[in-house]
Amino acid sequence: MNPFQLSPEKLTDQFMNWHEIYPKSYDKMAIDPYTRVRVILMNGTEFEAVWYSHQFHRHEGNNDLRRELSLLRRQEQQQQKKLACLKPLNETPLEHTIGYEQLAVDLTAILAQRVTCPHVKSALDFALLEDFDHLYRYADLLEMEQGIYAEKLVGNYTEIMPGRPTISEHRAPFDALCLPGKKDAALFDKMAVQIITAAEQQTMNYYMNLCGQHPTDLGRRLYQEIGLIEEQHVTQYGSLMDPGCSWLEGLLMHQYVECYLYYSCMEDETDPMVKQVWQHFFQMEVAHLHKAAQLLQQYEGKDWQQVIPGGEFPAPLHFQTNIDYVRSALQMAHFTAEKEQFKPVSMLPPDYDFFRFQRTINADVHQVPSHLVIDEMIRRSGRDYRAECAPSPLPELRDRSLDNTSLGRAPQ
Repeated sequence: MNPFQLSPEKLTDQFMNWHEIYPKSYDKMAIDPYTRVRVILMNGTEFEAVWYSHQFHRHEGNNDLRRELSLLRRQEQQQQKKLACLKPLNETPLEHTIGYEQLAVDLTAILAQRVTCPHVKSALDFALLEDFDHLYRYADLLEMEQGIYAEKLVGNYTEIMPGRPTISEHRAPFDALCLPGKKDAALFDKMAVQIITAAEQQTMNYYMNLCGQHPTDLGRRLYQEIGLIEEQHVTQYGSLMDPGCSWLEGLLMHQYVECYLYYSCMEDETDPMVKQVWQHFFQMEVAHLHKAAQLLQQYEGKDWQQVIPGGEFPAPLHFQTNIDYVRSALQMAHFTAEKEQFKPVSMLPPDYDFFRFQRTINADVHQVPSHLVIDEMIRRSGRDYRAECAPSPLPELRDRSLDNTSLGRAPQ
């Protein structure tokens, strides 16, 4: 599939009326978990497109170009509003959070298995274990506060058990960066970085806003803590982008990635109603892509093939279980970051920033929200909540009556 070879619809004919913008929501009890995941993914993709366009707009002085951006942005906003309302009224924010974390786990695992750059793969594998642990912490909170088992929301696709303990994930800000991407990087690697950055950014913003609205003190504190880790993830993934990319080259890449993701969703979707949304929005994005290519040529004199050689899509993004891959990645649970490198915490100098930062933010282990959630669940039930195919491959994480607060945090 090459979207540059398709005939685009007229942009001004693509605006939706109120009836078209407000969709019928999916049935949370009947929907395939990966349909929920796709909805969250594309909501975050549209959010990224809108905010990239706003930042471009604020750094551009030509009002003719800014008018074109305004046109594209308004349609992206309509798309995002429709996607956001596919979530049903009876799906609580905490239930929806489980979808966010399932997306983070499986999307990261899928991308990590497809990228070719070892540094990008390491960054994905590293953060994967943290989102995996977040899923576990939120699942325990969900069972404790709402009596809902998260395994019913994730199906049999994703296990729920500890990863790198969230308490161990708090690193000094200097250690949140990766090496910047290069202009000659493989196309899918560039796309993967953009896709995961948008997904994690959406999660960060969702938790930033939700932490003050959760009805319990413990839940508010958990959203606070994990929201700070998502800030680290967005910084980490964003640092992998090519800093030499022009605003219009970035616009073209954003529209291309949107086309690719809607095409992937369209190919992957099992729900007929939601599939129609993907088909509709794919056609809209083809028009957006062609407009971005025209603007790149008009204002920078560059052909789209200078940015995206050939234009042919990589193989579609297909959601499937990644249980075996995540279990193998757990061998990195004792790793942390030292500047742009990932290494076992035992290899850090004793006076390294990581340990100083840990002593500040986690001064009292018994006040760390992610630990308190599991501690309280164990106090009430005698053991934590999990949904695992087999005991954890790491002996340090098998004890269900004690939350590990040292793995990846204290030298072993």
